[in-house]
Amino acid sequence: MKINPVYKLLVVSTSTIHGSEFLAYIKQDFVEFIQSDELLFLPFARPSGISFDGYTAKVQDALKDRGITVRGLHEFHNMKKAIQDAKAIFIGGGNTFLLLKTLYELDLVQQLRVQVAKGIPYIGTSAGSNLTGLTIGTTNDMPIVYPPSFDALGFLPFNINPHYLDPDPNSTHKGETRETRIQEFHQLNPQPVIGLREGSWLHVNKGNIELKGNLTARLFKAGFEPEELAPGLINF
Repeated sequence: MKINPVYKLLVVSTSTIHGSEFLAYIKQDFVEFIQSDELLFLPFARPSGISFDGYTAKVQDALKDRGITVRGLHEFHNMKKAIQDAKAIFIGGGNTFLLLKTLYELDLVQQLRVQVAKGIPYIGTSAGSNLTGLTIGTTNDMPIVYPPSFDALGFLPFNINPHYLDPDPNSTHKGETRETRIQEFHQLNPQPVIGLREGSWLHVNKGNIELKGNLTARLFKAGFEPEELAPGLINF
C-alpha cells in the first residue's frame, strides 16, 4: 500500500497509559516530531464532556515544560485560516462521532486534508487517530451524534482501531471481543484494520509506516487470519 510521501503523521493509540500522566509517555517523540514551538489543537472530541477551553488547557499544561505554545482551534474566528497557518496540528481523543460531525459542520475536513498534504505534521490520539484512516467504522465509541458521513481524512489506506484489547481467557463476559467486531466489520467492508494496543503508535514519514512502542499491533485483512506486526517498518 502506498502512502503519500509528503505525509507526516503520528497515529497514537492513546494519550495516557496506566501509571502515567497525560501525554507523558510519548512526549519526547511528540516534541521531536512536530519540530515547532507552536501547536494548533482541535478539542472537538471532548472526552467526558470536557469544554474546549478545558481540553486545550490540558494540552497546554502537558507541553508547557517544552516551551510549546498551544492554541485551540475554537479560539479563532477564521478556523480555515488557522489551519492554513498552523505549524503542526494535534487532534485529541474523545468521541469520534462527535469529532467528525463537528469537523464536517465547520467545513474543515477538506482543509485538514490539504494542509497535511503540504507536509504539516499531524498528531492524532485515539479519536484523532481514527480520523487518519479511511472511515471511522472501527472506532470503539458510541454514536452519540450522527455525522453526515463516516468517511475520515483518509491519510492511510486502512482503518485504525485504537485501544485494541486482546481477549481475556479468564473473563466470563460473553459479548463480542474486539477481534470479533472487526471481523464483523470485514463482512461488509474491504479495507484492512490495524489494532493499536495502548502504548503503541504509527510514525508515518516519507511514505513509510513504522510501528513504535514496545508492543506488537494486530493486522486484520478481510478473508485472512489476523497477524501480529512487530515494532518497526510495516509492509503490507
